[in-house]
Amino acid sequence: MEKRVINPWQWQDERSYVQAVEVKGVTGTLYVSGQAAVLADGQSSTADMKTQLIQAIENLGQVISEAGYECSNIVRLTIYTTSTAELWPHFPILQEWIAKHGIKQALTFMEVKSLFETLTVELEATVVK
Repeated sequence: MEKRVINPWQWQDERSYVQAVEVKGVTGTLYVSGQAAVLADGQSSTADMKTQLIQAIENLGQVISEAGYECSNIVRLTIYTTSTAELWPHFPILQEWIAKHGIKQALTFMEVKSLFETLTVELEATVVK
């Protein structure tokens, strides 16, 4: 597999994403449903935004790993949150995870009116190998 990052500018580097990712020679593509702070027993978290973000990241990593893919090969990430203002102070947690795995992904970050039950943040990804 070959990945090529397209960045006409540099400002997105501080925000931990790229403008586009071209992928060639893919042997598999994994489309991961939105992962949120849903516990192993199926209960939606009622915790604060930071705690929910950490759990969503852990859940995303677990699904990717169990599918036989690597987080480093995430090429698209969509972040949904019920409050951009509440999530933004915790964004470095996600940036550290992205840096740890060397992820270079196209990104969409949006605020939505609500998520399922008590959830406040959800991560959706496309992963290749």
